[in-house]
Amino acid sequence: MARVFISGSSDGLGLMVGRFLADQGHRVLLHARNDARATDARKAVPKAEAVVVGDVATIAAAKDVAKQVNALGSFDAIIHNAAVGYRESHRVTSDGLPHVFAINTLAPYVMTALIEKPKRLVYLSSGMHDRANAHLDDILWRKRRWDGSAAYAESKLHDVMLAFAAARLWPDVLSNALTPGWVPTKMGGAGAPDDMEQAHLTQAWLATSDDPAARTTAGYFYHLKRREPNPEARDVGLKDKLLDICREVSGVDLSPPR
Repeated sequence: MARVFISGSSDGLGLMVGRFLADQGHRVLLHARNDARATDARKAVPKAEAVVVGDVATIAAAKDVAKQVNALGSFDAIIHNAAVGYRESHRVTSDGLPHVFAINTLAPYVMTALIEKPKRLVYLSSGMHDRANAHLDDILWRKRRWDGSAAYAESKLHDVMLAFAAARLWPDVLSNALTPGWVPTKMGGAGAPDDMEQAHLTQAWLATSDDPAARTTAGYFYHLKRREPNPEARDVGLKDKLLDICREVSGVDLSPPR
């Protein structure tokens, strides 16, 4: 059985995969934005080992969540699930960053860099990343008119890029990304057409399965099947530039060895 940390797991897909893994006998650490949501998560997944608390919209909080996770020991897998959706208005965090970028792009970067290296990394992306451009020349939306849908799609492309960058930097870690499909979660909306019963299975499979198809790296998946990602996700120059930007903004370095 594996030990798995799941960010953003007090509701939605994160909670679903946490409950699923715990019911299978895996040791699960959940994460909630605040104490009230942590209490709800504990009630929803009583088999979970613990819940760490912190709003990863800020760099300091993302660092603190990483510190809390490390204090609880090493993990076999980390699922980077925390995210906000495509309906977001142009909100700016206390660090002066777009809320979507701070949570969807920068937080997984910071936690990847600071949490003790696991055997497997899993990043939640979206099918919306397919048509996105990384827009690294204006990643903080200081030149363009805000578009919440485009900002979300870009951030989900960044997540695939982070997964593939980690795979390249750490050959001993299986690092992959996936889309759960457009499912009727709070983020996806009630009218989303994809299968909710399938939505959490791929991240659980990538995090814990001994299936040879899951024991891979630098892959992008949908419903347990490998897919080709947006070609920008494979561009080494773009990935290096994304890491440089995140390093400069956060003050945290993601590089081997650790």
